[in-house]
Amino acid sequence: MSEKIKVAVTGAGGRMGREVVKMVLEDASLELVAAVDRSGAGQDAGELAGLKPCGIIAASDLDLALSENKADVLVDFTVPSVVYANTVTAIRHGVRPVVGATGFTPQQIEELDGLCREANIGGLIAPNFSIGAILMMQFAAKAAEYLPHVEIIETHGDQKLDAPSGTAIKTAELIAQGREKIKQGNPDEEEILPGARGGEYDGFRIHSLRLPGVFAQQEVVFGGYGQSLKIRHDSYERAGYMPGVNIGIKKVMDYTGMVYGFEHLM
Repeated sequence: MSEKIKVAVTGAGGRMGREVVKMVLEDASLELVAAVDRSGAGQDAGELAGLKPCGIIAASDLDLALSENKADVLVDFTVPSVVYANTVTAIRHGVRPVVGATGFTPQQIEELDGLCREANIGGLIAPNFSIGAILMMQFAAKAAEYLPHVEIIETHGDQKLDAPSGTAIKTAELIAQGREKIKQGNPDEEEILPGARGGEYDGFRIHSLRLPGVFAQQEVVFGGYGQSLKIRHDSYERAGYMPGVNIGIKKVMDYTGMVYGFEHLM
């Protein structure tokens, strides 16, 4: 039997972090060796995830946790304000980052790719780990080649901190790669209420809705002469992301450099 992949999880007490801990503990090919969570420090990681104790006590400091525990991979679903620093910390410890948090600039991704290559390890930044969402983005990119008039509407719960979502930005990037570059809308258009037309990306618009009771939805709407096309993906629970995270943990062991986008591993 091959050696288990040793996994550390930061944000282990958060809503996504708890799902990651569960997934790692339930996969016989993975081993949880460290958990980091400031509010849950001192508690058993298994109990944080709603399971029986697993013997891994959550720490408050990522740097110290990685120094004391030999991890192969760090899974990070924290928040945009700390995720870049967390990723740099992991790479400096020779630990492969698998990141589901958003907020990276293109320059930061380029820098992280260089750091990974210097350390001779792989890394993954994935705005979305849902296989269905990845397919939605791929279908949208293809459709934009034929229907360049497009807008993106993404909806998340009202506790989400960033707008637009990382998934919407990634979708827009993929659309822009193959779409005829045009500035949409009437040139004399006037926003009576500032922001009513959404944020502009490469000539088309992205709209972010934030409402209680919603988990995650995205719809890409295309318009053409006498027709429209809508491509929509709905996520209903966080567990739906875990098959993708599991694939990411295992694939990141096999390459060097930072990969941006889970679609490159499918």
